Amino acid sequence: MSNLVKVAAVADLESGKCTVVSADGKSIALVNVEGTFYALDNTCPHMGGPLGRGFVDGDILMCPLHGWPFDVKTGESPMMQGLKTGCYECVVEGEDVFVNLEECSH
Repeated sequence: MSNLVKVAAVADLESGKCTVVSADGKSIALVNVEGTFYALDNTCPHMGGPLGRGFVDGDILMCPLHGWPFDVKTGESPMMQGLKTGCYECVVEGEDVFVNLEECSH
């Protein structure tokens, strides 16, 4: 069952950027990679940094505190095997971006 929550408009976030959005009170890092949107938990599992305030390098989101990288497609860190943050499906309908609050299984 899908739990879609509107979090932004497509025009709100340019490609190669990230931001913090709220989905039913949950803090989400929303990332735009060449027009495809991805959503991760906003809290870095390393030391709690705000991932949505980080830096995008291709499909990697880097935490602004210590530069720890996370794959926006899976939430996994390519640097530390087994370190992962929650990831969520994004759906674009028209000009709106929705996040499915059911955590991705990959």
